[in-house]
Amino acid sequence: MSSFEIGSLVKGFYKTGVYIGEITDCRPQHYLVKIKAVLTHPTQGDLHHPKQADVPFFHERRALAFGEQTNITHQMVKPYEGEVPDYKESLEQAVSRMKERLNDDGSEWAKRSLQNMNVLEKEYFNRK
Repeated sequence: MSSFEIGSLVKGFYKTGVYIGEITDCRPQHYLVKIKAVLTHPTQGDLHHPKQADVPFFHERRALAFGEQTNITHQMVKPYEGEVPDYKESLEQAVSRMKERLNDDGSEWAKRSLQNMNVLEKEYFNRK
């Protein structure tokens, strides 16, 4: 397993989202990661019942915000090399990729997820 130092740029897997961030603290079980960009938007719905539409509460899952800090377990942090994209541009691309996959899916879960993504997209980018 790689070990990172404060200031290292990393790719972190948090719940169902993937982010580029900077390590701001090293803890025994986690790294504290400050979000710089979004690689994969979190999946919508119930994490305990993936891709199921008929669940008691269908969660709207937002991407972590620019500068937000979160604890990510050591095994879910990998090295990141390369340019760090602009946060807003990376979020737009992640949303677009997610919506494309959901449109291709066509299931009830995908339809509900698309509804969530459309709401989130308006909130993220102040679109009417």
